[in-house]
Amino acid sequence: MPLSDWEPVIGMEVHVQLATRTKMFCGCSSDYLAAPPNGNVCPVCLGLPGVLPTANESAVEKVVKAAVALQCEVAEHTKFDRKNYFYPDLPKGYQISQYDLPIARGGSLLVGERTVRITRVHLEEDTGKLLHAGDALHSAEESLVDLNRAGVPLMEVVSEPDLHSAEAARDYAIELRDLFRAVGVSEADMEKGQLRAEANVSVRKVGESALGVKTELKNINSFRALQRAVAHEIERQVDVLEEGGQVVQETRGWSEAQQRTFTQRSKEEAHDYRYFPEPDLPPLHLDSGWVSHLRQALPELPARKRERFRSQYRLSESDARLFVEDPDRSRLLEETVAAGAEARITANWIIAADPKLGPAHLAELLRLIEQAVINRDQGREVQREAEASGRQPQEVVQALGLAQVSDEAALAGVIEEVIAAQPQAVADFRAGRQQAVGALLGAVKERTGGTANLKVASRLLRDRLSQ
Repeated sequence: MPLSDWEPVIGMEVHVQLATRTKMFCGCSSDYLAAPPNGNVCPVCLGLPGVLPTANESAVEKVVKAAVALQCEVAEHTKFDRKNYFYPDLPKGYQISQYDLPIARGGSLLVGERTVRITRVHLEEDTGKLLHAGDALHSAEESLVDLNRAGVPLMEVVSEPDLHSAEAARDYAIELRDLFRAVGVSEADMEKGQLRAEANVSVRKVGESALGVKTELKNINSFRALQRAVAHEIERQVDVLEEGGQVVQETRGWSEAQQRTFTQRSKEEAHDYRYFPEPDLPPLHLDSGWVSHLRQALPELPARKRERFRSQYRLSESDARLFVEDPDRSRLLEETVAAGAEARITANWIIAADPKLGPAHLAELLRLIEQAVINRDQGREVQREAEASGRQPQEVVQALGLAQVSDEAALAGVIEEVIAAQPQAVADFRAGRQQAVGALLGAVKERTGGTANLKVASRLLRDRLSQ
């Protein structure tokens, strides 16, 4: 039976490290990479007896911002719960999370033309990190524990099973990343572990409504890996079912090296974690006026910004997506256009040249090119010098003597010299070989030290050769 006879059904659980200065329940820095292993910890995140957690207000605010951006209903009353399980990277023997009263429920996210329902958004603490690989000091049989990451604020966004392809799962995760960056809750860099996408995958016969047995995919560290892992798991489940077997509900890891999923452990249910209310933290009351203020203060969201960039700046869909997914690049485009540069030219230059200039200097540089004071090659040289020195592009042009020669009389003299020096190229052109103009223009450029306005020179050269 072909793969097309089966329908994949995919729900997503996405964990996002929040961009707060300190951890979720203590004053330790949330920058867990800045210190040596276990150098950024305290009695609270080490889970030592007798210490009490204090909730991070900034983390709560960021979760609410994300929730209202996802059109969720924010709870007026919420609480924290203990999720009990044993693992070496969990020093307390439980994780402070949320269970039956999450911060938000019932939102949605538009992914392409499909609306994906959001089940819940809740707040918890991250775990530590296990290092399994051996090195010069430790054998391959040893596992090391670094608790610098333990206690970092973590937001979890859970979707309904509304996705039906590996590509859709990837696009959903990318759309979430762009949204989180836009509202300023996280950098959401997947390769740095700031965003972790876990897919719940099942398959069913086309036309059926009942859900199949699902597996949860973990150990995924890029959007490309997410797509590959989901695609592989869909094919694996279809093969199992077509051979008369049964899919087992379990957690499966993704091996990037082997391009396959593998069994990690049986899938736990909620009762396995023995959730109960966190006794050391009071319930939270989220004032409706405060929530409304955060909703009204939201910036322009990615889907709306992409649409605006296409209509206002005449960008293609792919270029609009490139800018929207990078807030710094997007800001540079908008501010450079506001400084007087043409939108399409600005967008192309930013994509190609990745300038580090401020918007005023970049707008000045692009005007110099547009006005034919310098050509594009000279523009790149001016950009490099302006970035290194901090000088305005116009000052750089004058200092380096890069202004284009557009004077027709001066260029005509150079063209006569080139024609006299390259009779074969002239003969080739007159014989119908249009590419010969390139060699002659190259000679004009060389004789003028790269300062010739090649647009003007090309016109003059063709006129002269046609005589």
